[in-house]
Formats: sequence, structure tokens, C-alpha cells
Amino acid sequence: MSEQEPSRPEGRTEGIPVELVGVRIELPTNQPIVLLREIGGQRFLPIWIGANEATAIAFALEGVEPQRPLTHDLLKISIEALGSAVDRVVVTELRDGIYYADLVFRSDDQEVSVSSRPSDAIALAARTGSPIFVFPGVLEEAGVEIREEEEEEDEIQRFRNFLDSVNPEDFGNTA
Repeated sequence: MSEQEPSRPEGRTEGIPVELVGVRIELPTNQPIVLLREIGGQRFLPIWIGANEATAIAFALEGVEPQRPLTHDLLKISIEALGSAVDRVVVTELRDGIYYADLVFRSDDQEVSVSSRPSDAIALAARTGSPIFVFPGVLEEAGVEIREEEEEEDEIQRFRNFLDSVNPEDFGNTA
């Protein structure tokens, strides 16, 4: 395993299921983040991302279809043309402030896993409807707990207050 590849627990292919909440802008730095929420739980996982990936994710969530395919659209079209599909996305590790993820493809009965930046993997999952998972250690280390019974606006305000009190370095570099 190369120095750049994260170590993965033996036999682990999934983690905790999460849903893609959306893309937000962290103030005052105006840095985009993608926000994942634990399904059936109370934790959120903010991942700082680049502006291009934020736009790609937002477009997919809003159903925006450009006249010509953007990079993630082209990747989706190519995968389908090759007879494969995105089976799932797994955020596997947070190491030295950098998030790692795997794109897991399925073709017939064969499964192939490719290392990816989480932002690119999530942008592709948003286009394909593929499920997203996070390894428990990542969610334990970087997850933010927000109680479910609070009103949605209260949740958003609490999260904004939390973002005002932290720096991107607290969670790692951009994905």
C-alpha cells in the first residue's frame, strides 16, 4: 500500500449510512462544505471542499442539467456506457487533516473499488442516487452531534454557531 493510500480495515466495505444534506458556505471564510447526516442518528459530518465540487454537488441536488455534460456528468455517462454502475461511496478515513473515500463500482457480479476525493465521490453519488457510507472512526473523530428533536432552523443556527467557532484545519484540508 502506497504512502498516499489510506489503510482500510480488513474486509470492511461499508460503514455507517449517511444522507447528503447539501452544500453550505462556512462564514466568514466563504469556504464551501458538504454536509452529511447520519441516517438514524444525530451526527453530521462537515467536509470542506472546493468551489467547483460544491457547484457540481449543488447542481446535482437541484436537478440542474447543463446543455453539455460537466465533469461529473461525463464520468457518470462513461461508467454507464461501460456497463457499470456506482454501487456506493464510502468515506474511509481522516488522516493528517485529509479525508479519503472509495468509489465502489459494480459490473455484473464484479466489484471494483477506486480511491477518490470525497467531494468527487459525493458529486457522483448525487448524480447516480448511490448510497453514501462513513467508516465509524471518521464519524467519531469529525462528526458533530445535533439533537434531532430541535426545529430545523434551530439545527441550522446551532451548526452555523459551531462553524463560527472552528477553523477548517480542525476537520482537515479540502477533500
